[in-house]
Amino acid sequence: MPIDKRSAKQFVRINDRIRAREVRVIDETGQQLGILAPFEALRIARERGLDLVEVSPTAVPPVCRIQDYGKFLYEKEKSDRAARKRQKVITVKEVKFSVTIDDHDYQTRRNQAIRFLQDGDKVKASLRFKGRQMAHRELGYAIINRLIQDVGENGVVEFMPRMEGNTLHAILAPGKKEAPKKPVPPRASETPTSQPQTAQ
Repeated sequence: MPIDKRSAKQFVRINDRIRAREVRVIDETGQQLGILAPFEALRIARERGLDLVEVSPTAVPPVCRIQDYGKFLYEKEKSDRAARKRQKVITVKEVKFSVTIDDHDYQTRRNQAIRFLQDGDKVKASLRFKGRQMAHRELGYAIINRLIQDVGENGVVEFMPRMEGNTLHAILAPGKKEAPKKPVPPRASETPTSQPQTAQ
């Protein structure tokens, strides 16, 4: 029997490739058929035009399901894809500043940092001192600290500003997103009462 490349990739044994002496069998409706020899389970699967798929090889005895193997792979790939989407990969994005940065460039980089944080990424704010600028490190600290203040609730400081060689840097992590608050219903005492109508 030719080896199905997809099953080799997924490490799933099917049909004649199941080597256990006996297996616990579940049919396509989810009903347990009990413990059978693999050839007997495979005979039932083929009579129904389906495959015998080993779904839990480490169980004792291994668990096999009678089902359409192509559909099984499709569903597995679909659930794996959904799991990958839910799994956010956090990356560190660098935003560079300089001691002589003008206000417009600072605003641009600040907005960039906020956008990265809102997207769920960390931000490394770095500022490199050149030559004689090392004598005025307080200017660099002022810029990075201003950024931390401007970012506000969008980020939290993971590493406070510190020097490494001739570069000052800080790392900001995304801020916690608060769940939207539910509107509070007015109290009974605050409910406006209708004014009694006066007779004409």
